[in-house]
Amino acid sequence: MAAEYQSIRKEIAGVPVEKLATEFGGTPLFVYDADVIKARCASLREFGTVRFAQKACPNLAILKLIKEQGVKVDAVSAGEILRALAVGYKPEEIAYTADIFDDDALELVTGKAFGCVVNVGSPDMIYQLGLALGDRADGFELTMRVNPGFGHGHSKKTNTGGPLSKHGVWFSQIHQCVQTAEHFGMDITGLHMHIGSGSDFEHLAQVCEMMECVATAIGSRIKSISCGGGLPTPYHTGEEYFDVARYTELWHKSIASLEASFGHKIELETEPGRYLVADSCSLVTKIQAIKKQEENVFYLVDAGFTHLPRPMLYGSYHPISIAYNPVNGGPTKQGTQEVIVGGPLCESGDVFTQEEGGVVVRRELPFANVGDYLVLEVAGAYCSAMASNYNSKFLAPEVLIEGGVPRLVRKKQSFEHLIANEIF
Repeated sequence: MAAEYQSIRKEIAGVPVEKLATEFGGTPLFVYDADVIKARCASLREFGTVRFAQKACPNLAILKLIKEQGVKVDAVSAGEILRALAVGYKPEEIAYTADIFDDDALELVTGKAFGCVVNVGSPDMIYQLGLALGDRADGFELTMRVNPGFGHGHSKKTNTGGPLSKHGVWFSQIHQCVQTAEHFGMDITGLHMHIGSGSDFEHLAQVCEMMECVATAIGSRIKSISCGGGLPTPYHTGEEYFDVARYTELWHKSIASLEASFGHKIELETEPGRYLVADSCSLVTKIQAIKKQEENVFYLVDAGFTHLPRPMLYGSYHPISIAYNPVNGGPTKQGTQEVIVGGPLCESGDVFTQEEGGVVVRRELPFANVGDYLVLEVAGAYCSAMASNYNSKFLAPEVLIEGGVPRLVRKKQSFEHLIANEIF
């Protein structure tokens, strides 16, 4: 099925855009559709264990919703472990995946969150974990993220494999890591491999082949295999949704082969982030100015890269639609025009219509007026999660619509909250 995005939008999950903006304190405003998240979770049930890479969208209400779908969770920091515990995840339902231990994370995985899956991404982590566990290290099972020597992603900045990537244990160091674990009485019983966010099927299939080779080299101690995340999401009209069934079938063949070789069951895991939440969310903004710079028309909105940083960081494309504000009485001119969409920040890079490398481009959008709403679509992954307070801009409120009923799941940041940790 191909994705289709409309240039004019009236509602989100059945609720009028203007009603959302009015009821929840104006714009910018993130709006999530719970039904989309539920559908994405359900589509991966054939994988065995599904873990949500919460770095894509760590809002507690979203985490709780995903937990209710039977999905476990991946954490990459002490803060993310604590978020998972806060919504009711048990330690054994949490996987901590990182390339280092900072003091807070090491304290958690050996203390309050003891029993969580520890997925190490560097040889030093194994040594540090063994020392921290002491006598408890004997019999401790951990998993290891392997850098297969190649990577892929929708941007060079989201490529997490290969010799220029900091992620994972280089494949030639695997046996050294096994020996270090054994020195402390620990055992590496699981493998994890992730090559990048937004990978295509061809590269994901290469992960499957490489993982089977690595597992075979380590041997029958392996009990679980995680194929990571990176499942692509369509951002352009006409792009096909990812063929989950085809990908699942590929992995089940590899797992069956390893099970026959090892003589025991192997748990298959996947770790999606973007795939579960990206197209569940829209960022609603308001057009505050329309200006012409020579031949270029600018729609300037009240959201900036402080709210949605992906275009500025990666040159990422987001579908854009216009929602007419009833107060304006509808469009004064029919048709479309080529425009540049920018935000309010004092940075030239604060433009939503740009390509990788900062190349500003124009987008064909409907004629609109100041006061109309502009909606940045597919904004559920790495948008609010990467927001900042640059220019002392407040973080946007977030709303979750479930069963046609919208509810606030994060308040708009206040000035008092903005400066709460500052001392003068």
